[in-house]
Amino acid sequence: MSNLRILSLSQKRISNLRINNACCCEIPAGPRGSGPPGPLRTCYSSQAGLVGNDVKSLHAIINPPVAKIRNIGIMAHIDAGKTTTTERILYYSGYTRSLGDVDDGDTVTDFMAQERERGITIQSAAVTFDWKGHRVNLIDTPGHVDFTLEVERCLRVLDGAVAVFDASAGVEAQSLTVWRQADKHRVPRICFLNKMDKTGASFKYAVGSIREKLNARPLLLQLPIGEAKTFRGVVDVVRKEKLLWNPSSADGRDFERKPLLETSDPELLRETTAARNALIEQVADLDDEFAGLVLGEFSEDFDLLPAEKLQTAIHRVTLAQTAVPVLCGSALRNKGIQPLVDAVTMYLPSPEERNYEFLRWYEGDLCALAFKVLHDKHRGPLVLVRVYSGTLKPQSAVHNISGNCTERISRLLLPFADQHIEIPALTAGNIALTVGLKQTATGDTIVSSKSSALAAARRAEREREGQHRPAGGAERPLLAGVEIPEPVFFCTIEPPSVARQPDLDHALQCLQREDPSLKVRLDPESGQTVLCGMGELHIEIIHDRIRREYGLETFLGPLQVAYRETIVSAARATDTLDKTVGDRRHLVTVELEAQPVGTSSAAPVARFSESVSKDLLRASQEAIENGLHSACLQGPLLGSPVQDVAITVHSLTVHPGTSTTMISACVSRCVQKALKKADKQILEPLMKLEVTVTGDYLSPVLADLAQRRGSIQEIQTRQDNRVVIGFVPLAEVMGYSTVLRTLTSGSASFALELSSYQAMNPQDQSALLSRKSGGL
Repeated sequence: MSNLRILSLSQKRISNLRINNACCCEIPAGPRGSGPPGPLRTCYSSQAGLVGNDVKSLHAIINPPVAKIRNIGIMAHIDAGKTTTTERILYYSGYTRSLGDVDDGDTVTDFMAQERERGITIQSAAVTFDWKGHRVNLIDTPGHVDFTLEVERCLRVLDGAVAVFDASAGVEAQSLTVWRQADKHRVPRICFLNKMDKTGASFKYAVGSIREKLNARPLLLQLPIGEAKTFRGVVDVVRKEKLLWNPSSADGRDFERKPLLETSDPELLRETTAARNALIEQVADLDDEFAGLVLGEFSEDFDLLPAEKLQTAIHRVTLAQTAVPVLCGSALRNKGIQPLVDAVTMYLPSPEERNYEFLRWYEGDLCALAFKVLHDKHRGPLVLVRVYSGTLKPQSAVHNISGNCTERISRLLLPFADQHIEIPALTAGNIALTVGLKQTATGDTIVSSKSSALAAARRAEREREGQHRPAGGAERPLLAGVEIPEPVFFCTIEPPSVARQPDLDHALQCLQREDPSLKVRLDPESGQTVLCGMGELHIEIIHDRIRREYGLETFLGPLQVAYRETIVSAARATDTLDKTVGDRRHLVTVELEAQPVGTSSAAPVARFSESVSKDLLRASQEAIENGLHSACLQGPLLGSPVQDVAITVHSLTVHPGTSTTMISACVSRCVQKALKKADKQILEPLMKLEVTVTGDYLSPVLADLAQRRGSIQEIQTRQDNRVVIGFVPLAEVMGYSTVLRTLTSGSASFALELSSYQAMNPQDQSALLSRKSGGL
């Protein structure tokens, strides 16, 4: 499955997992840690499907208890170590035989050729594994800003998340973005300070940046033993124990857990006791139940407070999202991963602990959300779904509320580590692949039948009426999809020959269904196909995938910035459309005014004067609004979309028998007339830029940004580096990575994020229009 994201492993992975009709699961014994056994020595190597020496039943593998399910995501800034952390988790859970490495290009979740060549995650990848009796559905997400939609749509269906931070850098630009996305979807999370072995790593600095930049309350559940080159383990603050990894264990599977004693570790014990007392006080401030326990029974001596009581309270606080547990380690050096997965199962919620209000409308009937579509050459479209209630079964018909269509699921597949296990049913709380859904797209709501959807809608309506909500506020039985960001770059794409155009259209259709942030349109003037994407890398990856996966050597035109247009003055226009088609006369006369609006609005705001007949408006309002929207798709200056505009219809005369299509056409033409009369303004995308550079190269970087029309907001100090934060027009940062590498001898890094659209100054606008009209 060359195009399948979940999952194709290299030959060194375990490939023996099979489920047969006899309802059993056979798994070979995996390698154990090589260290000598001891009473306090922990060796994590539980194999898939095994609990002790017993083989799990088929039911336990397919439908574990809901309380034991964890749907989590790994999210972070690019290069913070998400994929390496995921790789270590899979290894210690017993689903891979050897440790993959991002630099070697042999990780489980980054298997696309483009990912392995660049050493970055491009698409989110899902894996399912077991850990100490819990089923964990884990999704590794991208950190690059061009693929932020991947993070968005995965967080929509997750119950918890692990935010990974580089301990030497703390909170970085994309860390802030993904944190805001998790806030938006109310996802509880824990923090993992990775790369504690890296030069410049600082536990104190990283925790401080979480507190200051994310406005979060960190709960320190661990303390590092050493930093940078001296990092060798962690302290479990809750249990007052130290975890030391065996230097002779090359894979980090074998470590010792020892209690802290006054005789052997007096200084570390004092530091840990102070940290534990502070943790207890923090949690007591946030959880009333725990506060009552602490002030009553254990007020005299916090040391007597059982670890289990504290862990339960931390779980409640994490679920309430009033604080975030913080752990640390080094994924690359195989330290701190096992306690991290323990924390995932202990502190992050199960599906039944999340409060989804819409579930009561379905009363146990099927309700699922399609959150990702993949294309496989052999199986066709594969749709990843999260089931919220009810049961999904193969060979059953389901109704897509969003697309208003009924489809049949032919098969259900569980992405169980390196296997796609065909399963007979999928219960609430689980995530799996479906085969057979041809029309379903990202963000669609799936239910058992149309009648089930109507029943849910009626229950939602009765609830609205019972709560005396205002009319028009009826709930729809739809799950919230994902917001698709508008593309900021575009370029033309051409097939190697006219005969291959249908093949290119098919490839782009498949890629669009996989990636909703990719937009494809046809240029009405040239007839060329235009690709619209989120950045240079995004379009480059799409181009490469078309070549590798669909065998098409396409040609890309020059990369162009997606500008917008608006008006800065009001203008009126009148237009009449008089056309006879057959024996039917279509006559429309419209007078309207285009005005600028103060607030940002991508779509035109429709207004109607009191002189417009109410009866006529009722019959033709939809046609009028369609005409307004179509007119604003292409502005008069560059042919770019028009935004921040209000259109007021002052008069409308329609001859009896005139079609709504003619009304739309007349309104559209009149709007274009008004836009041409008004004073026009080009808006350009403004990017928030964050450059991390050493002090030696700060001056040339600042000088270069000044030449790029950049506006510097602040310069922060991060350890030995300087972080330049500012805003730069997108047109000025094309190819910036090459220039920055040259300026700083490859020592600097940068992150970009779309901030807003801003008006160009008259000189820059004139220069842009001259270049466009001159064909440059």
